Amino acid sequence: MRFVDEYRDARRVGPYVEAIRRAVSRPWSIMEVCGGQTHAIVRFGLDELLPPEISLLHGPGCPVCVTPIELIDRALDIASRREVTFCSFGDMLRVPGSRDDLFAVKSRGGDVRVVYSPLDALALAERLPEREVVFFAVGFETTAPANAMAVFEARRRGVRNFSLLVSHVLVPPAMEVILRAPDRRVDGFLAAGHVCTVMGVDDYRPLAAEHRVPIVVTGFEPVDILQGILLCARQLEEGRAEVENQYARSVREAGNEAAQRMIREVFEVVPRTWRGIGPIARSGLGLRAPYADHDAERRWAPSGDPEPRMVDRGSGRRAPPGDPEPRMLDTCKSGLVLQGIIKPPDCPAFGTRCTPETPLGATMVSAEGACAAYYRYRRADPPCGSR
Repeated sequence: MRFVDEYRDARRVGPYVEAIRRAVSRPWSIMEVCGGQTHAIVRFGLDELLPPEISLLHGPGCPVCVTPIELIDRALDIASRREVTFCSFGDMLRVPGSRDDLFAVKSRGGDVRVVYSPLDALALAERLPEREVVFFAVGFETTAPANAMAVFEARRRGVRNFSLLVSHVLVPPAMEVILRAPDRRVDGFLAAGHVCTVMGVDDYRPLAAEHRVPIVVTGFEPVDILQGILLCARQLEEGRAEVENQYARSVREAGNEAAQRMIREVFEVVPRTWRGIGPIARSGLGLRAPYADHDAERRWAPSGDPEPRMVDRGSGRRAPPGDPEPRMLDTCKSGLVLQGIIKPPDCPAFGTRCTPETPLGATMVSAEGACAAYYRYRRADPPCGSR
């Protein structure tokens, strides 16, 4: 197959659904760890085609969604400074922190800009030497090479007014936390194809062997995902726990070695806190010491907000301290969604208090968030044209 439409062709999907039906004889729970896969599953109704023995769980597959509130607050603090031009991909602008979001900072006069590449932010720093340009570097291993290249080039060119606020997370440690949970429900994984395009598959082999869990590297279209489920189901039925590569048209066993060298040059492995999961050792990337001058967290100490307040998103005003209806902590269940414990419609705020226009959690904001996928494709009254 050569074209995307072929991977979405119902005539090609049907045989894989039937093959899965024939392959399974008992219940299995399979988790995808990529928001792109989640959106494809929900958009095309793939879970509704599967036999009842197969349950799909949505994992922490969205780096925007797992960026912790503390780091969002650091972004808000830095973006609010007069000398800073704060650059980010668009889906970060509405992710809520404890007070508000980057859109609110922009509405108050902050110089917050959407860019499409970290190199765009670097070019902006070169054009505006009087400004401090900060890029919000959020992502899995997939986006790490480009962010590393931006810092590498800034250092090489002597661009001193460019820095990164780094929130890179690594997928395998989060999978291990899920596998070690006492109430583990996951029998097999569909691994994120784009991550493995960069990093290869070797990091998944110890997980598969230690936890006796099949891991299938999978692409993002309906045929890809159903092929991945079929491979995973066959392993489970046969008692195997191996790493298989469904996405061989893009993923090589060793990954992209040039990209990996760039990551190692600029970044080092660090602990990272995941929203909805908590601290995970060796689960993130931070700038190495030679690049510390380009670390936005080191460059600016927190200014401190003497009166931190939550946002009343209905009116756009700040809610007073002691608000009887706290915006997120008691209502939003996105942490349980990110762990695959519940699905978005199980959250009491889903589609009512929590919508893309008034999000309580990051999973409703991000283009890869599970709550956003269910809101768009699974509501009883979906927006016109969304199907």
